[in-house]
Amino acid sequence: MITFACRTINLEDVLRCSFNITKTEYKVLYFILRHKKEYTASCISRKMGLERTTIQKALKSLVNKGLLKRRKKILLSGGYVFLYDVDKEVVKGKVKDIVSAWYKKAIDKINNI
Repeated sequence: MITFACRTINLEDVLRCSFNITKTEYKVLYFILRHKKEYTASCISRKMGLERTTIQKALKSLVNKGLLKRRKKILLSGGYVFLYDVDKEVVKGKVKDIVSAWYKKAIDKINNI
């Protein structure tokens, strides 16, 4: 947690604001960040207790924003599943870049008072 002036900013606030993600997208991203392995949408749905369609919508958005990776796995019994994974260092780097840019803009504003 970070305290800034009169407001406490937690990790959820930083990630949601940085990437403009919903509360559900944050929960899915944080779940995958913590567990460090690939998951299917159905597995995430079961473990989080949320509807599969809700999870699929969140996963699609997170992949489109470049926060998750998706790969197709062919099943021996036929068909396929999508597996979702995250590169924690990529996410950290993106957050650091966004926060750094915000900091520079804030300093410029202060200097121009």
